[in-house]
Amino acid sequence: MNRRSFLAASAAALCSQTLRAADAANDVRITRVVGFNLTSRRNKLAGKNARLDVHGDRGHDRMLRIETNAGVHGIGNCAVDQTMATELLGKDPLDFLRADERRMNGPLGAGTMPLWDLAGKLLKKPVYKLLGGEGPERVPAYDGSIYFADLLPQYANRWAERFREEIDLGLKLGHRGFKIKVGRGFKWMPRDEGDRRDVEVVRLIRKHAGAGVRLGIDANNGYDLDGAKRLLDELGHENLAFAEELFPETVEQCLELKAFIHERGWRTLVADGETQHELAAYLPFMKARAIDVFQGDMNHFGIDGILAEAEMCRPHGGRVAPHNWGSLVGFYMELHVGRAIGNFYRAEHDPLTSDVLVAEGYQIKDGAATIPDSPGFGLTIDEAAFAREAEIRFDVRS
Repeated sequence: MNRRSFLAASAAALCSQTLRAADAANDVRITRVVGFNLTSRRNKLAGKNARLDVHGDRGHDRMLRIETNAGVHGIGNCAVDQTMATELLGKDPLDFLRADERRMNGPLGAGTMPLWDLAGKLLKKPVYKLLGGEGPERVPAYDGSIYFADLLPQYANRWAERFREEIDLGLKLGHRGFKIKVGRGFKWMPRDEGDRRDVEVVRLIRKHAGAGVRLGIDANNGYDLDGAKRLLDELGHENLAFAEELFPETVEQCLELKAFIHERGWRTLVADGETQHELAAYLPFMKARAIDVFQGDMNHFGIDGILAEAEMCRPHGGRVAPHNWGSLVGFYMELHVGRAIGNFYRAEHDPLTSDVLVAEGYQIKDGAATIPDSPGFGLTIDEAAFAREAEIRFDVRS
């Protein structure tokens, strides 16, 4: 072992010992793992997007609740089956923590949220501090729930008013940024008519929200490159913060779109990547600087995967803004990642609530979210609501 390797190994060992010393319980073991489905309620009915039908007023998270002999529980999104969860029984949860690399090992794949929550509670630290704590004290966020309300039958005759109501809902929650779905002409309306409606809706929202509110658009790949250029030419004066998934991403076409934006003097960022399933798929886009904001799905890649994505794109000037839709707890993960790293763009908020999960200390104000210094994620279970509402998938004990 050379001197550098020796020093690195010594530092890792010291870091591990320091964390272990902070643990009040010296022989912690996992004694029970409960898998359950958590259904949450959206503050409105979300309509269609360019490709999918009505999204409804509910969100769904597949969860784990990990109990220990120390009386400390970990909670989080995790979709593993009973066989994989059983592998946790009898283990010391802190043995899964690679503190020197700010990563989590174990049998849960990308679903490490409950282990991070448990580690934070055992070590009496918020998760973002375990992840580095290099980000801003307040994490920028935006409301990602502005779907095709105009295509819902109940709003067909008053859709302009409905969009104003939805923006007011988001402003009341503390948001100063919104992502607006576009792409009606891909599937739901004649192309020209749908494209005109996209422009009309964005202009309506800009006028109602005001110049100080940040707006982005998301086409769910509902345009092609030429159509995207036409759309942006129509909306160029609306000061769009970002344009997401305008067409199925290729390096060449994303570079052409960026050049088009640059030539017109706009500051609109190109955002993409939510449908990718492997981190390696982002590398060509990162190296070519073809995408400004990478949007790996929060629950698909998990905390460790999004941290890896951020590390991969940082040398190329990229930022991350995880995709998060239909997940209540995904938002809390986003916020801790955003509080932990320096190249985080914004957290996507799907406005969901649940009686089962209690989250104190999180607040959105003036477009940014505060994160509590509570151990772990600061989440607790309302036991009465859990007994009443949670759908148990499995319950294993040592």
